[in-house]
Amino acid sequence: MFSGRLAAPGSRGSRRAAAVLAGLAIGTLTTFALPMAAAQAAPDTPLTAADKNLLNGVRLAGLWEMPAGNMAAEKGGRVRVRQVGAEIAKQHAQLDRLVVDAANKLNYRLPDEPNSDQQKWLAEMEEARAGADFDQVFVDRLRAAHGKIFPVIGGVRSGTRNDIVRKLAADANGFVLTHLTLLESTGLVKYSELPLPPDPPAANGKPASNTGILSGADARAQIGGVSPTVIWVVLLAALVAGGATTYRLFRSGR
Repeated sequence: MFSGRLAAPGSRGSRRAAAVLAGLAIGTLTTFALPMAAAQAAPDTPLTAADKNLLNGVRLAGLWEMPAGNMAAEKGGRVRVRQVGAEIAKQHAQLDRLVVDAANKLNYRLPDEPNSDQQKWLAEMEEARAGADFDQVFVDRLRAAHGKIFPVIGGVRSGTRNDIVRKLAADANGFVLTHLTLLESTGLVKYSELPLPPDPPAANGKPASNTGILSGADARAQIGGVSPTVIWVVLLAALVAGGATTYRLFRSGR
């Protein structure tokens, strides 16, 4: 049986306990709330050139890959190519609805027809003979296109300040990765002919080394553009504020 005596509601012990809890609560809430609020971008953040490039790229991809996929479903020689073409066309219809919805929310005008290169690729597919010739052209063109936009999506997803664009980039990343996998499942991708990924940036003529230590700019980028110094200042201020509040409550409870 518990034999200790509970402190009366108005006792000095209960007031001190309340003071400690209040101080800790204020310090904790301030510590977490202020950095999070500073790191979050306003929902109406203006579009950057990279944001617009992503919106345009996703829209243009749908404008030419939907007809390309439908063409593959009809002209493909391999059963797998026909299946992949139909699935890519279907998924691009879904992705196109997402980018149109995002553009409407952002009051941004999207392109309404494929660019000149994409029109040439579609013409090349139309001219290719049904069967093996078409299969190779289809896989070559779509695999190369997806390989180019994949890193663009990743860059925007990791750095954009716009919530709507960030959501679109996350969705588009899933679609593009799926399409890369589908195209590679045909067995027709010529990996040796794909462009190599770019070398990591060099500093002072020396290859960049992965030390695991972030530079100031990298650290700010990973916490939403807020300087680590600012966050530490806010943390210290929060702890001081919590301590001061606790002290005042102790004093008043005596």
